[in-house]
Amino acid sequence: MEEQSTGAVLLVRPAAFGFNAEAAKSNVFAHDAREAGGERRAQAEFDRLATKLSAGGVEVLVLEDSAEPAKPDAVFPNNWVSFHADGTMVLYPMATPPRRLERRVEEVRALVDNAGFRVSQVIDLSLHEEQRQFLEGTGSLVLDRPRRRSYASLGPRTSAEAIADFDRQLGYSTFAFDARDPGGRPIYHTNVLLSLGTRFAVLCLEAVAPEQRAPLVAEIQESGRKIVELSFAQLRRFGCNLLELKGKRGPLIAMSEKARSNLRPDQLRALERFGELLAVDIPTIEAVGGGSVRCMIAEVHLPRH
Repeated sequence: MEEQSTGAVLLVRPAAFGFNAEAAKSNVFAHDAREAGGERRAQAEFDRLATKLSAGGVEVLVLEDSAEPAKPDAVFPNNWVSFHADGTMVLYPMATPPRRLERRVEEVRALVDNAGFRVSQVIDLSLHEEQRQFLEGTGSLVLDRPRRRSYASLGPRTSAEAIADFDRQLGYSTFAFDARDPGGRPIYHTNVLLSLGTRFAVLCLEAVAPEQRAPLVAEIQESGRKIVELSFAQLRRFGCNLLELKGKRGPLIAMSEKARSNLRPDQLRALERFGELLAVDIPTIEAVGGGSVRCMIAEVHLPRH
């Protein structure tokens, strides 16, 4: 049985970080802030995350982004690739053409191979792009790995047809639901409203369609997880966008400093029962890229050679 968390991750150090106007059409978290030095600040924020994860005992594999062609969102690799304990590497259909350039498959395979991990098969779902059916990795799918169950908020970047193909090829079943912001717009990625650890879940229930709240809560509780509920205001500050990892002293819960600082004391205490909080300040990446710490991490669950 695959474990929920891992002690190894893939990060992509950005070479041309910036505002992606096409992607921002469906991501209200991204803002066009083109002040001088933004790319250097994003690289410094990336380095802070990589350093803190390594110091916590996480094995960090870093792929250096290529400057050409420019890939402004390359710092978010979890949207195009996922790795699984049976040796499977999955490639995902991306909603915008600039993000499809991020799929540097052979470079990633060489990186994980050199680190001692084995990829035995590649499942390529990217052909769904031809039918405009998108599924942006573990942004669209929040995986309950031990139960081979996933959760997905349907929207422009997360299509039911691509989910069905993922389920069929990976042996998963997906709980699909509708989630929107107060203005009625779909939440662009599931992982900004829901995260799963081994024994907990962080969920913004008020973003979920009212008729689907009780079934979703029941499903999560059936897995034995304790739900820590956040408000929509906390969702907007990336409070749900966190990830449990294995550190040298036990579980780590990686999140941004913005997310941590907007949690109430009782919510922090609830999370600290399940792991050590590891918070990193990444304001440029959050403001311009519209994603946070969880979005920057592709977990490596592959077997060793």
